[in-house]
Amino acid sequence: MLIRKRAAAQAEIRSIVVAGQPLRVAVRHGAVRNGDRQRVPLLLFNGIGASLDLLQPFVDALDPSLDVIRFDVPGVGGSPLPAWPYRFTGLSRLTARMLDMLGYAGAVDVLGISWGGGLAQHFAVTARGRCRRLVLVATATGAIMIPARPAVLARMATPRRYLDPGYLERVAPHLYGGSARTDPERMAAMMHGESRVGSARGYLYQLAAGAGWTSLPFLPLLRQPTLILAGDDDPLIPLANARLLRRLIPNSRLHVYHGGHLSLVAEATDLAPVVDRFLAAPDPAAIPDHPPRRSP
Repeated sequence: MLIRKRAAAQAEIRSIVVAGQPLRVAVRHGAVRNGDRQRVPLLLFNGIGASLDLLQPFVDALDPSLDVIRFDVPGVGGSPLPAWPYRFTGLSRLTARMLDMLGYAGAVDVLGISWGGGLAQHFAVTARGRCRRLVLVATATGAIMIPARPAVLARMATPRRYLDPGYLERVAPHLYGGSARTDPERMAAMMHGESRVGSARGYLYQLAAGAGWTSLPFLPLLRQPTLILAGDDDPLIPLANARLLRRLIPNSRLHVYHGGHLSLVAEATDLAPVVDRFLAAPDPAAIPDHPPRRSP
């Protein structure tokens, strides 16, 4: 059921109803040139509290031949609150139905960042036939992980940073690291200019979805080729978590970049080619590891 749509930056943004739940979705249809092979579409799972708009710089930096699918989870951005709280299992089923409604009945590649990285792991194991390759960015194994410092976690308990640009500017260096340390104004402007705020209850629903969840028992069962992207200055997700993911996921490789929690967006032109190479390679295992990029 079509409720609303608009075009922005080569993406069609509209609202569809999936299993009774309205979802705001964005699909960028890739430009296929004569003789080119059709690329496998890429599905993006966003971080907690963030709407699909925040990932626009990353989408813009990807190869234009790639179909890219984004959506606001229930209660976030332009997707209304669901009737009840949800868990990752229910959200994974909802995502699979959404893909069907959008015309993507086969497998897609999946990228999840932060909270969305947990959902991406869950989707990869519960909807195995729908996930060809997996990209995990600035994420961890859930409730059982190497945690951030308590002061950092306390600032993540509420969506205040999405509501108050001044507050975000003050806390961005401590929350996100990387370029947010030297240019917090840019980070605040990017998050408030590119993201839509959902309700406080929607934020709590996202917190509840991951409460007590851990991927540790099933990570060795993942068979998808997996790329793990992690920053060497990420206060929210210490780098040791990425190394743990690398050890537990059989067919995985780790790329450590010089940056923080939101470098996928803030430094999209640096990281989008890394993701593109992994998704386009006939054999991802043949791609050489890249050492951390150091500032001059």
